[in-house]
Amino acid sequence: MDNRAPEVQLPSYVKLTSILISVLIVVYGLYVLQDILVPLIFSILLAMVLYPLCLRLERARMPRIWAIVICIIVALAVLAGLLYLVSLQIGNFTQEAPKLIERSNELLTRLQTFADEHLNIDRQRQVSEARKYLNRLLEESGTILTSTLLATTNTLTTISLVPLFIFFFLLYRDFFRSFFYKVFNGTRRSKIDAVFKRIYGVVRDYLGGLVLVIIIVGILNTVGLVILGVDYALFFGFFGAVLILIPYFGIAIGSLLPALFSLITEDNPLIALGVIGVFLFVQILEGNFITPLIVGSKVSINPLAAIIALIMWGQLWGLSGLILALPLTAIVKVIFDSIEALKPYGFLLGEAERPLPPIRNFEDLKRKLPQRLKRIGEVDVKS
Repeated sequence: MDNRAPEVQLPSYVKLTSILISVLIVVYGLYVLQDILVPLIFSILLAMVLYPLCLRLERARMPRIWAIVICIIVALAVLAGLLYLVSLQIGNFTQEAPKLIERSNELLTRLQTFADEHLNIDRQRQVSEARKYLNRLLEESGTILTSTLLATTNTLTTISLVPLFIFFFLLYRDFFRSFFYKVFNGTRRSKIDAVFKRIYGVVRDYLGGLVLVIIIVGILNTVGLVILGVDYALFFGFFGAVLILIPYFGIAIGSLLPALFSLITEDNPLIALGVIGVFLFVQILEGNFITPLIVGSKVSINPLAAIIALIMWGQLWGLSGLILALPLTAIVKVIFDSIEALKPYGFLLGEAERPLPPIRNFEDLKRKLPQRLKRIGEVDVKS
């Protein structure tokens, strides 16, 4: 006689409710713990970037601890060099400060005259309105200063922890792998290793491609600004390129600073419009040609899923969420594709598949065979 209790089939609405409650708990936990999760995720990504160098040093019979220390020193040296170059540009800006203030005052005077003559807003009213907003700003300055100092302190504390996190992630990487073996002890280790390899490949290709895209876009921006005769073209060009870290909107945001600078320093306002036009043109090239060719299908997320991910992660973690949105979504897609029950959701995040081109002859078959083989197991193969 079978004494086993019969399996209880829960109604579909109970399952759906449980899933929604679980998602809400996870999202709330991500929001509450963002101060620790964001640096941890950045540390994991940077550890993946430094892993090849660390592995090469270890294969050269260097102890793992010293290899990790050298990798972190190299990364800090590169960061210090970039900050030094930026500080040189900022130093040049400080020399231009008197000129910028003078030009700003001239523009303000012109705006006051225009408002007085065409909008019937007399100067006395303009001054009173400006004084009112200035007093309000001064009243709130204490709160703004306090919150800024607290945010800066928290940010510096978080940044100081990132090298420490990177050190331990690289040092205990085998330990963490063993942990996942124990958690998923019912799964073959080769399958777990394959998932890790795919995640590492996605992150590596995304970050490597992103650096190359930033360099190309920075050069294009700089060339366009040089043609327009804008000062500090190199700084503004690469400043806008770095904002590619915020996908779809970064370059457009980066065009505002050089456009405002040219509006203040140049007599012709069309130059400012030209700056915006250059950045928008480069953004079109980046979105439709540069990034697809360089990054390609390594981060195979369709545009709709990418935009939704940007909005959601941006709402959750702010600027850090915007930067991390695509790599995190790509990692989630890899995990979904590796779990049978979640494969439909991974398919929903991915690129829509185009119909395979017809095969006309034997030579055409040999050329297109790799493309066909990639889809075996994903679509039905019919004779």
